[in-house]
Amino acid sequence: MSAPAPDPAGVLERLPATAVPAGLLDRMREALAAPGAGDDARDPPQVVEAMLQALQVLDADGDTLAAALLHTWPRVLDALGPGFEAGHPRLAGLLEGQRAASQVWALHAERGEHQHGAGSEGLRRLLLAIVRDLRVVPILLARQLARMQHAMGLPEDRRLALARLTRDIHAPLANRLGIWQLKWQLEDLAFRYLHADTYKQIARLLDEKRVDRERYIREVVTTLDAAMAAHGIRADVAGRPKHIYSIWRKMQRKQAPISELYDLRAVRILVDDVGACYAALGVVHATWLPIPSEFDDYIARPKPNEYRSLHTAVVGPEGKTLEVQIRTRDMHRQAELGVAAHWKYKEGGGIDAALERKIAWMRRLLEPGGEADGVALAGELGAELAEERVYVLTPKGEVIDLPAGATPLDFAYRVHTEVGHRCRGAKVDGRIVPLNHRLHSGDRVEIMTGKTAEPRRDWLMEANGFLASGRSREKVRAWFHKLDRARNEAEGKELLDKELRRLGLLGADLAPACERFHLDSEGDLHVLVALGDLGPHQVGRVLAEHERARNAPVEKVPTVHVSRPAGSGRARPDAFTVQGVDNLLVQMARCCQPVPGDAIAGYLTRGRGVTVHRSACATLQRLGARHPERVLQVEWGSARGGYEADVEVLAVDRKWLLKEITNVIAQANANVLSINSDHQRNGARVRIRMRLRVSDFGQLSTLLGRLSGLAGVEEARRE
Repeated sequence: MSAPAPDPAGVLERLPATAVPAGLLDRMREALAAPGAGDDARDPPQVVEAMLQALQVLDADGDTLAAALLHTWPRVLDALGPGFEAGHPRLAGLLEGQRAASQVWALHAERGEHQHGAGSEGLRRLLLAIVRDLRVVPILLARQLARMQHAMGLPEDRRLALARLTRDIHAPLANRLGIWQLKWQLEDLAFRYLHADTYKQIARLLDEKRVDRERYIREVVTTLDAAMAAHGIRADVAGRPKHIYSIWRKMQRKQAPISELYDLRAVRILVDDVGACYAALGVVHATWLPIPSEFDDYIARPKPNEYRSLHTAVVGPEGKTLEVQIRTRDMHRQAELGVAAHWKYKEGGGIDAALERKIAWMRRLLEPGGEADGVALAGELGAELAEERVYVLTPKGEVIDLPAGATPLDFAYRVHTEVGHRCRGAKVDGRIVPLNHRLHSGDRVEIMTGKTAEPRRDWLMEANGFLASGRSREKVRAWFHKLDRARNEAEGKELLDKELRRLGLLGADLAPACERFHLDSEGDLHVLVALGDLGPHQVGRVLAEHERARNAPVEKVPTVHVSRPAGSGRARPDAFTVQGVDNLLVQMARCCQPVPGDAIAGYLTRGRGVTVHRSACATLQRLGARHPERVLQVEWGSARGGYEADVEVLAVDRKWLLKEITNVIAQANANVLSINSDHQRNGARVRIRMRLRVSDFGQLSTLLGRLSGLAGVEEARRE
């Protein structure tokens, strides 16, 4: 639908004067006046006008109307200049949402005809996930309705594709959001094009009986008006319109011919309050014989979507069945405006808290007066629509929903447990990414698998960031639980030794950790580490605390706090407390670079004050053996800041390795003070040595875990 618009400015002239902000309307008129401004319009003028009419029925605001028009006329938007969207952030969000929606249309077209059902639900969820401002949705629905109303002149293949898109995406969304003014039309038009013969058959049957049905309803309305007035009930009685698509669905659901449907002849009674509903019900049942099996009290027992009404069927005049709905005017407003979540029971969908919050926000916008405070409402938008789910695509375009922060590994386990177990790598939008890469809505993910199931133990380490989903983590744990104890114990020991080695604690007594975690033996500790129930860094922290406590002074003695400025070789005023000495310089040893959390001790030097080492430092042990009287008890003080630590990484040499390492360090909020590398084993391996500034022991432990998780990294440890 890209036919030139012979008189595009005429559309603007027919808008109400206050529909679009005056200044913007003038600029749009000026841009449209340029030669050929409407030649690349996405829709012809009659479709544009029908779209605007639908939006005005929904009381769309000026920004929404302007955004709908500007998306229709790309050349007009270009004429407004590159800074136009930056100067109109609310308009920019509406325009970006319409552009983003085109991704969903393309996915729908890519998957072809055979996708009705769960696949379409995934696309609807993806659409709501990528559209940040949900005022975009009425624009999309209004434009689609306008296109469907003028689709008869299109080639058949385009008309059918448009109808399938309407059936799968737009009509269910209108239903979900309760936009009834558009929902029924979208459903009937899609049904008309996709099932032309059935549509014509039902339309013909309805038309043949239309005159009789209208006469019958008039008589029923007259009778009920008189009966309600006689009982002092103020009521509005009217015939209830029926739509061809809803008739067909009911015929399918009940496996019944059209002649057996009760609600082809239907009326609705609106009253003032709940008491009047039951009073009116009594009048209806006193007037005609009720059909017991067709009575539903949705006032006493509302539907799960909070829909409330009384539904009954009676044998009316001439012995014909008649459906009657009775509700208060407020109930009717809620049902018609979509405040009730009608879609839950119509579609049989599950509950998605984040999606429900988006829909609730949308409904508030559609309620009368919903935009009275546009600034406040716009301010709420970011908080209301904070995503708790991401919607990503398989290579075939199927939509998979995952928790926020999910990784390709979560995606693999969501597709199938075996795919997760055999996962070896991943691509996002055709680019290889690490397995702890965070996914975003709209990403297309491809999993590379091996022939055998080989989950890795470090997938279970939270610090490595491989799995955001508890469900995925349980699947990995279940795989390891199936292994025999001996293997779990051996692999747990290997994993723990690796962590303790890089923390400088290898060979430490594990008894304090067993006591802390209420375990009977080191073997039990190793099994828990292997199964991911206990992180190696947790064990390392306990052992470090034990070393520090063991080296602490037994009695309180006078201490002095002396130190250096950050970044020099000396400590800050409250970095250390040194037992029994005053007025001495305190500095950290270059050989072992202790950081807060390490077990430490001091060595009194000649002329340079006290040098603080890690307790297990080989240099300290050598010096202490010669001069044990110079070894002092030292504790960490209360200071917070940067501490230097030497780290070594051994990895397979590959492109982008150094970039990924520095990215991990930056993401951990650590600083690189120096870095150098040398190749090992004929150039196939590279050893990278870095001096880092970290805040404490915990940050260093987490950082080493993340470095170890990078592709090709064989070892990341503290020197």
